[in-house]
Amino acid sequence: MRKALIVIDVQNDFCPGGALAVPEGDQIVAPINDLMAEFDAVILTQDWHPAGHSSFASSHAGKAPYEMVDMPYGPQVLWPDHCVQGSQGAEFHAGLNTTRADLILRKGYNPEIDSYSAFFENDQTTPTGLDGYLRTRGISDLTLVGLATDFCVNFSAVDAAKLGYQVAVRTDLCRAIDLDGSLAAAQDAMASAGVSLL
Repeated sequence: MRKALIVIDVQNDFCPGGALAVPEGDQIVAPINDLMAEFDAVILTQDWHPAGHSSFASSHAGKAPYEMVDMPYGPQVLWPDHCVQGSQGAEFHAGLNTTRADLILRKGYNPEIDSYSAFFENDQTTPTGLDGYLRTRGISDLTLVGLATDFCVNFSAVDAAKLGYQVAVRTDLCRAIDLDGSLAAAQDAMASAGVSLL
């Protein structure tokens, strides 16, 4: 069974000092680098939004970050502007070993749809292409790490399990935003989907 490490969104804007900083987001970088050698493939995902993305609070008059709105595909958290294409905030954390990556997958570049999962945009139907990449490489065992546990890691892990992969999340190598109990809800969702929380 071929194994891949999927490193979710370890980018400047999600680390301390960034526009959407996840507490202690930078503390997982070195141990993630150490883990890479244990896998047949390493995939990095990168949030990659155009300016004015529909998930940004600044794109909605009178709305503040972390408020909810209804989008055509369902409820959407409005975020501070983050990971804008080509910006310093969108770059990977400087300490992350990007040279080990077999694939860098960019997501969230459709201005009308946010994309938490590494497998599908938030409409739950538009694929990113990662599933096809993994299957053609014969990879069936996935370990996920990165930012943030309760959003992009959670959605990626649940989608991977639904697609039939063996999925584990190294919770020690993730960090959470934890909006109004979102971490506990994410842990429940992952466990219910058959994801191993290590």
